[in-house]
Amino acid sequence: MSIQPGTHKLGPSNATLRVKTGRTGAAAKAGHNLVIEVTSWEATLVAAEDPEQTSMELEADGGSLQVRDGSGGAKALGEDDKEDIQKTIDKDILKKKSIEFRSTAVTANDDGSELQVKGDLTLVGNSGPVDFTVTVDADGKLTGSATVQQSSWKIKPYSALFGALKVVDEVEVEIDATVPTK
Repeated sequence: MSIQPGTHKLGPSNATLRVKTGRTGAAAKAGHNLVIEVTSWEATLVAAEDPEQTSMELEADGGSLQVRDGSGGAKALGEDDKEDIQKTIDKDILKKKSIEFRSTAVTANDDGSELQVKGDLTLVGNSGPVDFTVTVDADGKLTGSATVQQSSWKIKPYSALFGALKVVDEVEVEIDATVPTK
C-alpha cells in the first residue's frame, strides 16, 4: 500500500518518536534498557506520485526527551531515576540542542509499502548520514527505525560506576504514525 500523495504533518499528537537504549559493561546488570519518548517534535512527509520526489524532514526539541520505561536492572526504575536520567540527557548528552533530519533520497519498492530513506541527521551540532526503512501497511500505519551510533555524532555514551556501566554506543530511533493511503 502506498502513501496518499500530499504533505503529511506528524508530531506527538498523531505519532510517536522513541529512542531505545541498551547497556553494557561489567556492571550492566545494575542498569536499565531505556525507552525514551521525544515529546516535542514535528515531521513533514511530502509524498509525491513519483517516489523519488518524496521527502522527509524532522525537527525535535533535544530538551523534550522523557524516560517512559526501563527494563532490567538490579531494581525497578523509579520516578526519581527517570528525572535524573532526563537531567543527564539535557546537561551532558544532547545539551537541549535541536535534532534535525533532512532526507536526501527516498526510493520505494514496487507496491509502495516500503520506503528506503537516506538523509542527513544533525545531533548536538554535528551532522552525518543516516539511512533507514519505513514500512506502510494497508491501514496507513507507518513504522520505521534507524540505528544511530552516538560516537559518530561526537556524543560520548553515558557511563557510570567508573565505566563499569555504560549505555551502548548504538541506540535505536523508532517512529510510529498513521498516514492516509491510496
